[in-house]
Amino acid sequence: MQGGAGAPDARRVQQGVQQGVQQGVQQGVQQGVEQCVQQGVQQGVQQGVEQCVQQGVQQGVEQGVQHGGPQTPPEAQSRQQQVPADNPAPRPEDLKQPQLSRNLQQVLEQEQGVPKDAKVRGKVQQLDQKPAPDSATMGKEHQATPKHEVQPLVLGDKVDVVPAATKAGKEKDDLGAPAKKFSPFVRQAFVAAGPVMATVSSGMTTGYSAVLLPQLLHPNSTIPITSNQASWIASMAPLPMALGCLLAGLLLDRLGRRRSQLVICVPFTVGWVLLAVANDLPAILGGRFLTGLCVGLVGPPSMIYIGETASPAHRGLLLAAISLAVAVGILVAHVLGSLLHWRLTAWLCATAPIACVALLCPSPESPVWLAAKGNLAEATRAFRWLRGFDDAATLELHGLLSKHAVDQPTHPTAAAKAPTLPLWRQLLQRSFIKPFLIITIFFFIMQFSGVNAVAFYTVSIMKDVGGGLDEYVATIILDVVRVLMSCVACVLLRRTGRRPLAVLSAAVTGMSLLGLGAVLGFGDPARYPWLPTSLLVLYITAVSLGLVPLPWVMAGEVFPANLRGLGGGATSAFAFIYFFSVVKTGPELFAALTPAGAFAAYGAVALGGSIFLLAFLPETKNRTLQEIEEEMAGRHPGRLLRRKAELAEP
Repeated sequence: MQGGAGAPDARRVQQGVQQGVQQGVQQGVQQGVEQCVQQGVQQGVQQGVEQCVQQGVQQGVEQGVQHGGPQTPPEAQSRQQQVPADNPAPRPEDLKQPQLSRNLQQVLEQEQGVPKDAKVRGKVQQLDQKPAPDSATMGKEHQATPKHEVQPLVLGDKVDVVPAATKAGKEKDDLGAPAKKFSPFVRQAFVAAGPVMATVSSGMTTGYSAVLLPQLLHPNSTIPITSNQASWIASMAPLPMALGCLLAGLLLDRLGRRRSQLVICVPFTVGWVLLAVANDLPAILGGRFLTGLCVGLVGPPSMIYIGETASPAHRGLLLAAISLAVAVGILVAHVLGSLLHWRLTAWLCATAPIACVALLCPSPESPVWLAAKGNLAEATRAFRWLRGFDDAATLELHGLLSKHAVDQPTHPTAAAKAPTLPLWRQLLQRSFIKPFLIITIFFFIMQFSGVNAVAFYTVSIMKDVGGGLDEYVATIILDVVRVLMSCVACVLLRRTGRRPLAVLSAAVTGMSLLGLGAVLGFGDPARYPWLPTSLLVLYITAVSLGLVPLPWVMAGEVFPANLRGLGGGATSAFAFIYFFSVVKTGPELFAALTPAGAFAAYGAVALGGSIFLLAFLPETKNRTLQEIEEEMAGRHPGRLLRRKAELAEP
């Protein structure tokens, strides 16, 4: 009985041992395999993928960002050729997206000092861990969607960057406009149209005296004036322009680029209305003073707003539209004044600042100003609306946000940085002194080449050199040439560099003026009546191609972002001081030296200025504002900047 009872016990013990061993082995294998797989995948795969993506793919993509989109390095091309057809390599932009997403998200989160939001972080992690698509899926996605773009998604105070391909069905961008309806260039041109209309009003202010003074000096004028009073009417407009530029520099940093222009358009309109209803000399002088003040006020905001909203490829073209607008304004004022009474002409000129307000209202604020003020989310929305979602815009936006994020007091590294220098110390930095001196001298060369003396006294000058041609007809001819050459300058600034165009323009300007002075002083204009007019047309052509637009273009490019408003306002103030000096001394100079001597003096300044520009003027074509700022400060550019310089267009 005892032996029979012990056998079942032994079997039960044996079964218990087997079950225990099996369960222990299974649990141990599962735990060991799970731990090994997790550690191996996390440490091996993560490190290998991150190193390959960051060192290989990202460098190759950055090299080709500015020139036709992402480019594949030679090593990557050879690896792609070895990949089987059923497992194609992912596109470079697909590999680049996760890193850009993390970088931009970190910048914005550090700037605003808020812990990472779980929802935003989850989206980025899903993006980083997204598996590579197979051949069938990738082929369908490539056919169904265009280029894999980056678009901002604003969640509360955060900005998450996710691929456009993950947002199928999105029809509008962040400002409510159709995402694909207008190209970035069209949007940038629309934004520039507002400042251009304000500058048209500035050109009208310049050309208005040329038609106002002959009508006031006419014997039948209801407001009789003397020649001395006429010179004060002409010079009253440029007199307050320098003050306006200095005030504009203060408005720019406090109100913003766009809002400053909206405010300035109000007194601009009032000045034209005051001229239209003037019944005596003080009212005319008051209207001229107010419109001249607004010319100075609107100058720096216009060029800085366009410079900060335009892409490097289009910045020269859109900034050159400033000088084109001045030429158009002069032409319109001369045409209207030749056909209409000066009062009605003033009423019509008052419509230009009103049009500026209508165009600026739907336009966004400058992304650079918004980022400098710490509003990075709004800066991102404005930047994307203006510049689109391509790789070049993404990299530039990344640099803009990174630069201004670390400058904020709430940034984690702000305490480790050196304290901000006082304003007077910043003004003594090389990054400000060097561009300030170059642009100030550039404006001196432009103004003392006589361009505004000719514009203000065109009718009187053409009486002396017109060769019997009616002075009003000759004035319109010169105005048309000025407008056409300003259009040509817009095209040239997209195709040629700033420096060679400035040097060539100054040299031809100087030679044409010296030739005009020689013909009038030593030749016989009556024998060749077409020669003085031809040389004057050559002068207008040369000065309009480079000397007139380029100082205004470069004044919006070369100053550091934190001092751009002050620098642009200060250099523009000097420009208008020169403007006033040339206009006020013009009649006396022509009377003392005769027209031949006056033209020769202006020509000597232009010819000497070409030598200065050849020696010191920097080149800014196809360069971002950050790159220009680095060069002005004398800092050595980084690796990406060197590669972009090597690949830059000739």
